[in-house]
Amino acid sequence: VTQGTRAMRAHVDVAPAYDLVGVEGVGSARRALRHALDVEIVAFPQHGVVRTPGTKELLEEAARTGAIDRVGGIDPIGFDEALDEQLDIVFGIADRHGVGVDIHLHERAATGMESLRAIIDRTEALSLQGKVTVSHVFCVPGLPERELDRLAADLAGAGISLTTVAPSSDLVLPIDRLREHGVEVGLGSDGVRDSWSPFGNADMLHRSHLLAWVRDARLDEELEAAFRSGADGGARLLGLPEADLKPGSPADFLLVRGECLPQVVVDLPRREMVVRGGRIVARDGELVGH
Repeated sequence: VTQGTRAMRAHVDVAPAYDLVGVEGVGSARRALRHALDVEIVAFPQHGVVRTPGTKELLEEAARTGAIDRVGGIDPIGFDEALDEQLDIVFGIADRHGVGVDIHLHERAATGMESLRAIIDRTEALSLQGKVTVSHVFCVPGLPERELDRLAADLAGAGISLTTVAPSSDLVLPIDRLREHGVEVGLGSDGVRDSWSPFGNADMLHRSHLLAWVRDARLDEELEAAFRSGADGGARLLGLPEADLKPGSPADFLLVRGECLPQVVVDLPRREMVVRGGRIVARDGELVGH
């Protein structure tokens, strides 16, 4: 909140080793910050859906009780080694309980494409258009143009959104080309001070800076495009209106000292004030009481 982030999708590790404690903790944080931050909670099976017995029951319970907004999955072939079984479980839970899906797909090349095609098929079969996201999707960067265009058209037709954390120049998603076909692409952090990694600060301006860095941005319009991916791409993916300071737009904004938007992306100035819904929620890096 103090960095100006207005919404996040939190992937909370769910496994028998720690039950649903993480879901409950993030749920509590969401309630405490509801005046300043929109939070979607994903029950994320970091240890696998199939390979770790008891996980699917926890995912089902989290969805049944309304504690989560989405059910997650991870590398159905490369990690779980159970493509159909994992996707049947994840999509079955989503269909029964009306939650969305967010699957992390690190699989490369043909393996990743097989999983992605299976996700597209299930999304269409269950009419879950607009409720499915695939994160990372390392099988997409580097695709030949014709194959990328065909895949993007299919993703857009199924209403499937993608997210990237801009990890490197060869693994960042081709955001512009995907957007041309109508695929929503969000930008995020790969973990925020969680059991996976101590890094990640939930600062979307910083993440836009990293996106520009890995894409070797030099021109003003390239730097602005990186900012738009961080500011607007995720908003569209989460169903939030863009905060563009036009009449009727939400009064969500942050104030910094800078000469122009590209310079702000490069220099990452201090966030002096953060406003959400017309209310000041943070000043100089500190939350304001409410």
